[in-house]
Amino acid sequence: ALDAATEGFQQALKDLLGEENVNFDLQNASGDSPTCATIINQFVSADVDLILSNGTAALQAAAAGTNEIPILGTSITDYATALEIDDWTGTTGTNISGTSDLAPLEEQAAMLNELFPDAETVGLLYCSAEANSQYQVDTVKAALEELGYTCEYYAFSDSNELATIATNAAGACDVIYIPTDNTAASNTEIINNICQPAGVPIIAGEEGICSGCGVATLSISYYDLGVATGDMAVRILTGEEDISQMPIEYAPQFTKKYNPTICEALGIQVP
Repeated sequence: ALDAATEGFQQALKDLLGEENVNFDLQNASGDSPTCATIINQFVSADVDLILSNGTAALQAAAAGTNEIPILGTSITDYATALEIDDWTGTTGTNISGTSDLAPLEEQAAMLNELFPDAETVGLLYCSAEANSQYQVDTVKAALEELGYTCEYYAFSDSNELATIATNAAGACDVIYIPTDNTAASNTEIINNICQPAGVPIIAGEEGICSGCGVATLSISYYDLGVATGDMAVRILTGEEDISQMPIEYAPQFTKKYNPTICEALGIQVP
C-alpha cells in the first residue's frame, strides 16, 4: 500500500510539473523510527523543497525534524492522533498537511457482520507501536460490539512477537480483524500460514493485507491517494496554496474486495 502511494505521488508530480523539472530523493526507513529521523535530518540538511512522509512514523519524524520545510503526509489514518493535536479542525495550522487513508471503519465492521453473522468472537490483531492502528481497532471494536460481537485485543509490539500473538488469536477467535497496519502488511505470509490452516478468516483494513492473508476488505486505492497527495504538492511548490491552510484530504471512494484464493480455501461464499 505504501509503495503504491509513493508511485502515485511521483507520477502526479511528473505529469503536472514535467518529469524533467522534478527530482526525487527516495529513502525507505523500513518502519524503523530512528532511521526515519536520520533520513529527515538528511533532507533538512539538503534543504529540499518538500518532504513526503509516507506512513505515521515518517510523518512524526518529519514533524520533529523541521517546522519550515513543507511536509505532506500520506497513508496516515488520523492526523490528530499522529501529531497529538487535541482540538482538531481539519488543518494543522503548521507546515504539515496531506492525505488520509481512513476507511469507513463502521462499514468495515458491517461487512464483517455481512460475511460472518454467526461468529461470536472477533480478534483485533495489530501492532501496538503504531498509533493509527490503535485508533482503528478501538473504533472497530465499538462498532462490532454494537453488532453483538465479543472483541479481544491481540497486540504485538514488533514483528518478532507477531507469530505468537497471531497463534493466540487464531486459537481463540472466530474471525480476526487487522487494520491498516504497516507491520502486519509486511508480514502477511506469517499471518496466513497461521490463520488459514486454523480455519480462521481475516477481515483486512486495506487491500494489500487482504491480498496476503485476508478474505475481504473495504478499502481505497493507495495509488490514487498518492496522486491526490501529488496534486497537493504541486499547489504548494507553485505557490498556489499555503500548506498551513490546506485541509487534510480523504479518499474519494471505497471498494469492497475479496480474496478468491483464501475464500475458496476456507469455504466462504462471498455475496
